[in-house]
Amino acid sequence: MDRRSFLRASTAGGAAAAATALAAPAIAQGRRTLTLVTTWGRGLAGVHDSAQYCADQITAATDGELTVELKAAGELVGAFEVFDAVSAGQADMYHGVDYYFLGQHPALSFFSQVPFGMNFMEYSNWIYHEGGNELADELYSIFGLKAFAAGNTGPQSGGWFKKEINSPEDFQGLKFRMPGQGGQVLGKLGASVQNLPGAEVYQALSSGAIDGTEWIGPWADEKAGFQEITKTYYTAGFHEPGPNLNLTMNLEVFESLTPSQQKIVEQVARASNLWTMSLFMANNSAALQRLQSGGVKLVEFPDSVWDAFGAAAKEVVEEPMGDEIYKKCYDSYYASLKSSAQWISRSEGAFSAQRNRVMGL
Repeated sequence: MDRRSFLRASTAGGAAAAATALAAPAIAQGRRTLTLVTTWGRGLAGVHDSAQYCADQITAATDGELTVELKAAGELVGAFEVFDAVSAGQADMYHGVDYYFLGQHPALSFFSQVPFGMNFMEYSNWIYHEGGNELADELYSIFGLKAFAAGNTGPQSGGWFKKEINSPEDFQGLKFRMPGQGGQVLGKLGASVQNLPGAEVYQALSSGAIDGTEWIGPWADEKAGFQEITKTYYTAGFHEPGPNLNLTMNLEVFESLTPSQQKIVEQVARASNLWTMSLFMANNSAALQRLQSGGVKLVEFPDSVWDAFGAAAKEVVEEPMGDEIYKKCYDSYYASLKSSAQWISRSEGAFSAQRNRVMGL
């Protein structure tokens, strides 16, 4: 055998041997465990379920190529630390609501909730069809993140109070738990606003550290046990008509996935968006009836309070307009909201009012 033939044979043999040696490890290396941290305490009704749904469905849809291991708030990092942890690569992804992180960027409000903002249908329209996703990519990439809408609680309640609210002045000095721009609105009305993770709210309300709190809605609130502390429940709120929960990945981790794995993450997030919304809708009415049967008084804010909410909300939402990305999100968000609200009010809104009247609902 001449030298050239020997080299060809040696190279071919070496490649075959290498392929054999690497075959088993390559398969093993193709299976990854991703850590999902959350802003939710383990077992918090609806929101923890939404995070667990994402973890389970990604694992199942990839046949275990990606195994998502969920760590609830406090198990690896605290509820308010997940954004930084995933941005820094200490965890692979988080599930949470991003108005907890407005200190990072005020435009995160548009991808969680703004007061007097979009409901679930309107938000989905903006995200999927009118530029919301593209703006999310621009904003979150600043922090090395990739965010997907992955859950919605539907309209949230006005909250639990130890005394009734009869005028805007009743918020003066009131210690109230409300995060995000909604909390900033109450701050303008004189409230002492507290930003507490969900797992800490019951104890704060029970101990008197706060005078009132909003959480989510009848089902989640009942599970949290707030009716054990106070019986005054405002069923309609201004602050979160359709809050979005995100599944947010470290951008480098997302880009390291195969195209099919990336698509699975995207589609699981979309499925979770609908699944979570319907989960809350399926449970809220029965929970509200149980609360009322248990002596909870259902009340609504008077018009003077709603007007004060609206005036303060306008100030809060317009204050960060000097930031370029915030203004881009603001312009896009409100253009979409104006368009969708005009149609919904003339179709679904009118129909719902007439259906409930005619059917006695």
